[in-house]
Amino acid sequence: MTRVPRIRPCGQDALLVELGGLAEVLDLAEAVRRAVAAGTPGFEDVVDVVPAAATVLLMVAEGRGLRRLPDALGRLDVVPGSGARADTGEAVEIAVRYDGPDLDEVAGQTGLSPGEVVAAHTGTPWRVAFGGFAPGFAYLVGGDARLRVPRRAEPRTAVPSGAVALAGEFSAVYPRSSPGGWQLLGQTDTVMWDVDRDPPALLQPGALVRFVDAGRP
Repeated sequence: MTRVPRIRPCGQDALLVELGGLAEVLDLAEAVRRAVAAGTPGFEDVVDVVPAAATVLLMVAEGRGLRRLPDALGRLDVVPGSGARADTGEAVEIAVRYDGPDLDEVAGQTGLSPGEVVAAHTGTPWRVAFGGFAPGFAYLVGGDARLRVPRRAEPRTAVPSGAVALAGEFSAVYPRSSPGGWQLLGQTDTVMWDVDRDPPALLQPGALVRFVDAGRP
């Protein structure tokens, strides 16, 4: 790794690495995960890698300290584009009823027919970039570039649990009912957050996700 823009301590057991954007975040997170798995010196104590839109939080085992981690980050070989290509195993399939209230609007914004929107959303695997907003809410990237649409001009006061949505470069599934301004394509019965599951969040950073057309009711 040739340059880390900024590294900030977060308490005694974590570092926050600030980066230039999501692509760099995915590449660094993937490189750190590989270093941890390989037992690379300096990364032995890392217990969690938490990516966000422009940062990566690295947590170490309590009491182990952070002295070695900044130097290890400086020596880390980060390959551009490796995060987007990371092989994380079999994709998580999510069946969707594409009957969302914004499907026709998305079609109009993209120049596609509603059926072509569905085909584009299901035709390319997505990848979990990071989690946020609410427990179980995963920001998915890497889908068909034709589906990049803005958020709604006026957010809804309530989006139902299981709503499948688009906003900007991201797709997501709302894990619970909440306000939201994303464009709603459809609905899934897949449970995104379950406190009795280990881990509770169905979608973990780095995982592949494939949406499947379950048909309209």
